[in-house]
Amino acid sequence: MTSVPPPYLPGHGLLTGRTAVVTAAAGAGIGGATARRLLEEGARVVVSDAHARRLKESEAVLAAEFGVQRVTALPCDVTDEAQVGALFDHAEERHGRLDIVVNNAGLGGTADVVDMTDEQWDEVLGVTLDGTFRCTRAALRRMKAAGAGGVVVNNASVIGWRAQRGQAHYAAAKAGVMALTRCAAVEAAAYGVRVNAVSPSLALHPHLAKVTTPELLEELTAREAFGRCAEPWEVANVIVFLASGYSSYLTGEVLSVSSQHP
Repeated sequence: MTSVPPPYLPGHGLLTGRTAVVTAAAGAGIGGATARRLLEEGARVVVSDAHARRLKESEAVLAAEFGVQRVTALPCDVTDEAQVGALFDHAEERHGRLDIVVNNAGLGGTADVVDMTDEQWDEVLGVTLDGTFRCTRAALRRMKAAGAGGVVVNNASVIGWRAQRGQAHYAAAKAGVMALTRCAAVEAAAYGVRVNAVSPSLALHPHLAKVTTPELLEELTAREAFGRCAEPWEVANVIVFLASGYSSYLTGEVLSVSSQHP
């Protein structure tokens, strides 16, 4: 069965007055869709990405639509502790608070274990797992000090649950993101902060289409119950749910945005 995406839902002001930080938010993928959905729900959003040019372009588009007072951008390489600190400091200095952090930065690649180099392993783990840890730590430190609660949403993947050839580094990183989410949630509950994750499979966008073979896309799409890839905004909708008060008693969860949960 192949279905078509449902209609795009309008915002309902679920996050009015909140300040959010979204990493890897330049472009047409999940990060960019999440930044837009948070804005549509009333939040102020600091968008970040390691690609400064694309980030500036994304900031201009969003600011023109939602206003320069609600959209700011700061380049950030999540493998650099100083840049991570500067990003979160900027959010608090600009908006006076930090309510929502969406850790979307991740890096993939393909190599069998026998052929994989230390550099390939370290690069994927460094961005995808270490970067998520670094940003989660920065967010929790500030939220704990502020004493006003908050929400962290991490981007995991169904590949953290299942095996796929050539993806040992990425699968290990995403499984690590899931474990980090659960452990951080137990700790952060003591000061009123919730930590959850989404676990998508394929959310198709132009960049992904360029770096993935048509054969692999067809194979992965065939595994989905709906017979199609997710739209990035469909994953973003779940992130909005986790960031909103509608999930107030939900923490330490990894929500599969896919039919591929084992």
